[in-house]
Amino acid sequence: MQQALTEAKKAFEEEEIPVGAIVVMNNAIIGRGYNQVEKLNDPTAHAEMIALTSAFNYLGSKYLPEASIYITVEPCLMCAGALYWSKIGKIVFGATDEKNGSISRPPFSTLPQFSPFHPKTIVQKGILREECAQLMKSFFKTRR
Repeated sequence: MQQALTEAKKAFEEEEIPVGAIVVMNNAIIGRGYNQVEKLNDPTAHAEMIALTSAFNYLGSKYLPEASIYITVEPCLMCAGALYWSKIGKIVFGATDEKNGSISRPPFSTLPQFSPFHPKTIVQKGILREECAQLMKSFFKTRR
């Protein structure tokens, strides 16, 4: 998660919403990304999407069942869809996102037996939660 935070800090420095992500397989980083929505003028340029694309290119595969992704903030529904289709083995995220998160808002928050992720994907939340949340708070504090 520390490496994902490093990516998020890059976004922060570029005045992007500070979300970072890394994809790991066999203890090696095979993909990394940070939000570049403003830089690329692309609403799909989320950290997760960039990290996934990087990992797909690295492996030459569209599936990542043996990989894990570490994300500083809970993925949105768009990224949850991409994670679903990637068949990623594990999703680890830091801070929850009650406004835009994929599992912290209905229907998934009220129906925990359902998930927007692949049925075989393991989800772990809250890793370095405070550090991840503080980076987001600092970013939005400077914007208000």
